[in-house]
Formats: sequence, C-alpha cells, structure tokens
Amino acid sequence: MDKPHKKLNVWKESISLVILIYDLVKRFPKNEEYGLVSQIKRTAISIAGNIAEGAARQTRREFIQFLYIARGSISEVDTYFEIASRLGYIPPESIAAIDKKMMDVDKMLTGLIHSLKRRS
Repeated sequence: MDKPHKKLNVWKESISLVILIYDLVKRFPKNEEYGLVSQIKRTAISIAGNIAEGAARQTRREFIQFLYIARGSISEVDTYFEIASRLGYIPPESIAAIDKKMMDVDKMLTGLIHSLKRRS
C-alpha cells in the first residue's frame, strides 16, 4: 500500500523535528516526565500525524484542515519550550536547532497549504 504522506518533504522534516525534540527533553527534570515532557512529545508527534492523516483524506479541503492543525501544534510546542526555558529546564541556546526546524516545517506547511488552495 502506497502511503501518500511518505512522499512529502514536510512530513519527513516533521519526523526529524520529533527526533530533535525527544533528544532535548531527555534533559528535563524527572518530575516533568508525566507533565511537560509528555505534553511536548504528544504535541510534536501530532505534527507529523496530522500531516499523514490529512494526506490520506479524500478531499483537498480536508487535507488543508489537517495541515492547519499541524501548524497549530507547532505553535503549541513552541509555547511549551518557552515555558521550559523560563523554568530553567533548558538554556535558550539549546532550543536554537529546534526553533529553526520548527520554522522550516511551518514554512513548508504554509507553502503546501497555499499550493493546495491554488489548485482548488
């Protein structure tokens, strides 16, 4: 069975983002394992998950909606890292690679959304 999402560069980049995030949250305090760490992981995974689910939908409109949800999840992850930074769990310089990857994925999502809308 051919999986349409696996052909999308934005999906591949979102998987790379998840790997970066998982690596970074290993540094968080143990007491955040079921709090902030769990929430960050779930939200990061949902970025790639929503791209995949949208790509498998029947209509372009549904696909676009799932891409918007993925963009929302990027903002959510960004918010959690802001909180973690302010709590002193990670220094701002440690977030730089993730910030760049999140911006890249967000730009790719925006471009894909615009492309899909133009085709409508």
